[in-house]
Amino acid sequence: MSLSDRLTEDLKLAMKSRDQLRMDVIRMIKAAVLNKEVELKRDLDDAEMSRVMTTLVKQRRESVEQFEKAQRMELAAKERKEIEIIEAYLPTPLSPQQLEAIVATAVAETGSRTHKDMGIVMKAVMARLAGQSVDGKQVSDLVKSKLS
Repeated sequence: MSLSDRLTEDLKLAMKSRDQLRMDVIRMIKAAVLNKEVELKRDLDDAEMSRVMTTLVKQRRESVEQFEKAQRMELAAKERKEIEIIEAYLPTPLSPQQLEAIVATAVAETGSRTHKDMGIVMKAVMARLAGQSVDGKQVSDLVKSKLS
């Protein structure tokens, strides 16, 4: 079953069970995917849909941070619940060990040694991680630590 079909089925189930938060989040995902499809003028495959949802998760995490700074814990809790729902549709993330191994391989293959080569290494790592749900900042930090 494609990710789009799964979202549609889960939306129907959420409507039947009157789960308002889940309905809202799934509708938000579908709207973000539709916006991206209109922008690209074609249907998205599952990997592209995952990237859109990864962006949504990142936005929610930033919102949680801002809400916590403003002492708005009820809004931060709502955003965390939304993150959980969105992450249920994303592929399982790589473990830190797997990510570190990919970064180490990319550093070795590119022959990079200094921070000047960070762009080359990042390009190689991100090419290997295409379709995966990864945090670019986490990858960047790993690459920096390997190049020091």
